[in-house]
Amino acid sequence: MIEIGKFGYFWLDTWVMANVVQLATQDFCTRFLNQNNDPCGRQYDQMTQAARSAPANIAEGNSRHSTSKETEMKLTDVARATLSELAHDYQNWLLRHESLPWSVHSQEHQTVSRITLDRPAYKDDVLHQSSIHILAQKHKFDAWLKSDDSLSVANCLLVLCNRLILMISRQIESQLDTFRVEGGFTEGLTAERLAYRKNQSVQADAPTCPVCGKPMIKRVAKKGINSGKEFWSCSSYPECNGTRKIS
Repeated sequence: MIEIGKFGYFWLDTWVMANVVQLATQDFCTRFLNQNNDPCGRQYDQMTQAARSAPANIAEGNSRHSTSKETEMKLTDVARATLSELAHDYQNWLLRHESLPWSVHSQEHQTVSRITLDRPAYKDDVLHQSSIHILAQKHKFDAWLKSDDSLSVANCLLVLCNRLILMISRQIESQLDTFRVEGGFTEGLTAERLAYRKNQSVQADAPTCPVCGKPMIKRVAKKGINSGKEFWSCSSYPECNGTRKIS
């Protein structure tokens, strides 16, 4: 049984939609790519790998949320980049067949765009229930994805790819807002280290800063004529630049 809360990405609409795109892309490649139009199987591999990369990187990025927000954003951005690559493949398929992508003003484009995802309602059996949820969301687009016309399927998937790219962009913006407020893993480690050093300084009866009166910390000069020598530095650096020589 999957522990609720441990895999938060199961509740993300981006992850659910990415799985829909992956499954539909695998179906598309199996049904429409063959020895004539993809004799070496290279396009099959590239498209299915790009489709797989989206949910995989969203999941891995979200799993790193508590330890490294920088890594979370980078992996989420990788998902967005691979989807852009996949969207281009579908556009190229249409152009190869002398067909144009649906106009954003067309009835087909607007109909697909208006189909919304249901909110997950998992309870205790998350893996099982999330799989049911993903398939249910995929079936909402069956009118196009199950068509025997590859152009209709490609158009639908092109709309879904571009829609998902926008969803991921909003997710990254939200992650960036959180990062601005909370910082990242590196900032957290720095704060922990400074707090420990401040505490150690107080316990060692370190002198107080001549500028602000806060406890001072021993540091080592990294440049200048005193390079390599220890000196007292204000524990509030860089907000305060107070220093003292060590007797």
